Amino acid sequence: MAIQIYCDECRTSNKLDAKKCRKCGGAFVREKTFRVDVSLKGKRITRQAPNLTLAREIESNLKTELLREEFDITAHKTKKAVTLADVWAKYLPWAKEHKKSWKDDEWNYNRHLQPRFGAKPLENISALDIERMKLELKKGTNKNGNPFTPATIKHQIVLLRRLFNMAAKWRIYNGPNPVSSVELPKLDNMKTEYLSDDEIERLRNVVDSWPCRVTASLVKFGMLTGLRRGELFRLEWPDIDFEHRLITLRTPKGGKTQTIPVSGEAIMVLEQTGRIALQKEAHSPEEVAEISEFVFPNIDGSPRKSIRDPWESIKSKAGLPSDFRFHGLRHSWASRMVSSGVDLAVVQTLMTHKHASTTERYAHLMPNALKRAAEASADIMKSKSTGKVVNLREIE
Repeated sequence: MAIQIYCDECRTSNKLDAKKCRKCGGAFVREKTFRVDVSLKGKRITRQAPNLTLAREIESNLKTELLREEFDITAHKTKKAVTLADVWAKYLPWAKEHKKSWKDDEWNYNRHLQPRFGAKPLENISALDIERMKLELKKGTNKNGNPFTPATIKHQIVLLRRLFNMAAKWRIYNGPNPVSSVELPKLDNMKTEYLSDDEIERLRNVVDSWPCRVTASLVKFGMLTGLRRGELFRLEWPDIDFEHRLITLRTPKGGKTQTIPVSGEAIMVLEQTGRIALQKEAHSPEEVAEISEFVFPNIDGSPRKSIRDPWESIKSKAGLPSDFRFHGLRHSWASRMVSSGVDLAVVQTLMTHKHASTTERYAHLMPNALKRAAEASADIMKSKSTGKVVNLREIE
């Protein structure tokens, strides 16, 4: 709570005994403007007054006003403070409508945030409390007995920050966000998995003889397109343009529906998947669509949520590294595209990367393309004297 001299020129507050503005240097004349700043438990009110006497009177009134709001004078009891659990009760329904990953938020809140902060008023959650949580998680282990990764710790802090921001947006809390002064763990997300020629051959052999043909087709289609797991799970038959070899990805990770081309071999995999369903359950492609609109459904026709168990079995039989993820098929596909000389911008489009920086992790796989560009620079410099015109597209 304070009264300060207010500079009308640069709108800066100064100490009461200041002779000139600390920012613009303007001298304060006898007739000054005073700024009154009163705050209590996150709520802040500012007013201006033409003289010091009135400023002090305003300050006193504002203090009384804030205290009356803080306490129910007639009932002689403190207002109920908003807790993190109160915010979560409003946030979860909103997240279910607006976030595809709301279940991750629900898991993180119930597992980590609710036990620590659920019953706490927002105004009592400090940056120090959050730092303690970071330290506890760093020293703790998950249900498998492994240390929590920096990504897991970051998820908790990001969710807590979002809950504070939403509380402010919904005007149920007007205090500071303590997460703003907490440093997020640094992540190394540049892991790029890559399969050798021999590993790809072994994986294809296993997939070709795998008993569940729909699962086998899902893995093979992922190898040939580099699609994300969720995009494969959500792929529907109406999204396939067999004639033009196009597929439409609805609500991909970037959020914008996109149509991308795929190879003829990938289309053949889809045709075979359709024939498998046709032989088992239907008599026409139309009936296949009625049984399940999803290209790679569960046995009951519902959309898949996971491929973890069959992937672990396929991976083991193919002799792939134990830590090779299904997402590694996407990295391997992209790595081979870039190594074959495909432009990074084209790879970015096919992978539906929102930012070019995401695709640039594969740039180190383009040594031959860089060498060709370096050689071309010599020809470019010669072209002025020889009259030779160099077509840069020919050297790509």
